Amino acid sequence: MNEIDFLAEEIFLRYGNVKRARGPFLYTEKGKRLTDLYQENGRAILGWGGSSAFTMLKNAIDRGATGSFKTCFSGRLEKSVNALFFGCERKVFIFAKKSDCLSTAVRISPQNTFVWKPWSEVAFENDNADCIIFEPPFPWTSGIYILAVKTDLAEKNPQDVLKETVKLSSPIEAAVTRSIYNLISALQIRQEKDWFIYDLALTKYWQRKGPYLFPKISKELYGKFILHCLDLGIVVSPVYEQPSIVPFGADRGVFEILKKNPFVF
Repeated sequence: MNEIDFLAEEIFLRYGNVKRARGPFLYTEKGKRLTDLYQENGRAILGWGGSSAFTMLKNAIDRGATGSFKTCFSGRLEKSVNALFFGCERKVFIFAKKSDCLSTAVRISPQNTFVWKPWSEVAFENDNADCIIFEPPFPWTSGIYILAVKTDLAEKNPQDVLKETVKLSSPIEAAVTRSIYNLISALQIRQEKDWFIYDLALTKYWQRKGPYLFPKISKELYGKFILHCLDLGIVVSPVYEQPSIVPFGADRGVFEILKKNPFVF
């Protein structure tokens, strides 16, 4: 059982199935509201529910635009990625596995490949990289990894370099496209002031960089810390190397229980 499956099972054992997810919260069938700091490793960083991204998904399905043919939703993803990384024109490729995405990028540009995360310290210092890898902020469990390659480099490389790419269905492409435009809007709004308000409750256990929380707790104790937080209704990243994320929009009071029931380390 991997760490993500372990977390899902522990949530179920304590609180039953998750019935609904909105904003930074998960609502379970036992009536418990959980504050989510894992956020699907950032895929739900804009909030659970997906808002207009899921509206686009539903619209495409309602129209029956689910076949292998091109639809009115096709071809828009690349435009949204170029709007996000406005430094130069890029071609966009989709991968189901991060390892395939990374290995392809390194084959294209071993010295100038960058993994991008919104609001990270160096997010916009590398917007001129040859290859940019990122996960769209679309709260979907399936892996969708985007590789944005400078157009001239993409055209120079033979197609067999890109043999691991996959094609998104029109409904998913429409939803991912909208999620990227939502991210562009959020990047203009969310700032440091939206994250530091939680520092009194969180910096005892994490070092915060922007919205990302890196554990101060040792890796040996981290499993116990996950369960301690879960008992208090707080879901943290189950993978030590993947940071937890400040729950944008949550009331600071959600962490009072952690202050009253501290984890000793």
